[in-house]
Amino acid sequence: PQDRPELPGGAVRDTETPEDALARALGEELGRPAVPVGRLLAVDSCPPGAPGVPGRSIVVHVHLVGPLAPDRAAAAARPRTGGGAGAAEWLTPDEAVRRLPDRVAPRLRAAVAALRTGSLAHLIDGVPQPGSPAGLDPAVRVALENAGGYDEAAHRAARPKALTAANVLFTDRAGGVLLVRPGYGEPGRWLLPGGGVDSDLGETPRAAAAREVREEIGLDLEPGRLLAVNWSHRPGFPARIRFLYDGGVLGPDVLARIRLRPVELLDWRTAQRGDLRGLVKPKLRRQIKAALRALAAGTGPLELHEGRPVGHPGSPGPS
Repeated sequence: PQDRPELPGGAVRDTETPEDALARALGEELGRPAVPVGRLLAVDSCPPGAPGVPGRSIVVHVHLVGPLAPDRAAAAARPRTGGGAGAAEWLTPDEAVRRLPDRVAPRLRAAVAALRTGSLAHLIDGVPQPGSPAGLDPAVRVALENAGGYDEAAHRAARPKALTAANVLFTDRAGGVLLVRPGYGEPGRWLLPGGGVDSDLGETPRAAAAREVREEIGLDLEPGRLLAVNWSHRPGFPARIRFLYDGGVLGPDVLARIRLRPVELLDWRTAQRGDLRGLVKPKLRRQIKAALRALAAGTGPLELHEGRPVGHPGSPGPS
């Protein structure tokens, strides 16, 4: 491999769209069948005279390609005979940023941040602009806000974002928790009924919980009281907020009416508290157990961080 690699791609020709040009360039450079060009992650506008851009301005689009199946990923790294890229290799994002030329590395860094946050990065000569993910240090952002350095659009774009979900805790008469197994994600993972809140459409968490239960398992049931609100955060990703509602105790007749949403859900079951460890990921398992304790004690709603009660004395502790 070269000491200073480049990202795959090339210039747009004639009437090509950026997506068409990227698909063509990937085929030419790697000598492999075309791969789907995914969504736009970053745009970098480079003025004339920028390093590597003598005499003219360019606009660089960075798109997601993949994830590729293992066989296609291995094929992409095999050198092509008869032209194209001299060599190709897979690098971690951090390693790629370290090895890419200085003019290219910021584009990749911003594109990875946009992928993780579900947003779009806008750069000018490699500098992230307001609203670009991971673009500004929080202290710099606050200083600009306090100094009136943002117009309304830039202010809204620069504010941190969070993802919100609403789930319902149903139990059966034996105290088992109703779980559903999705057809996406990690095999063998079980979840609570529920899903994302369509806040951009004005949906509330409670309305989302009822809608998701109706769509996922075919039960038209109004959620009960709020048991807990959980906050989770992983560096480089948006914060996640989950509202957990009491769904009540379901008898055998109601459980028999469950109808799973095709494709999205594969199965459902009830599980006793002691069986959750082998079925549910730790963060969600802690949330479920905290909600069960609040339900039994008549307390709450609880404030949870990563499933652990915080915020006020007397909160039921983890078990």
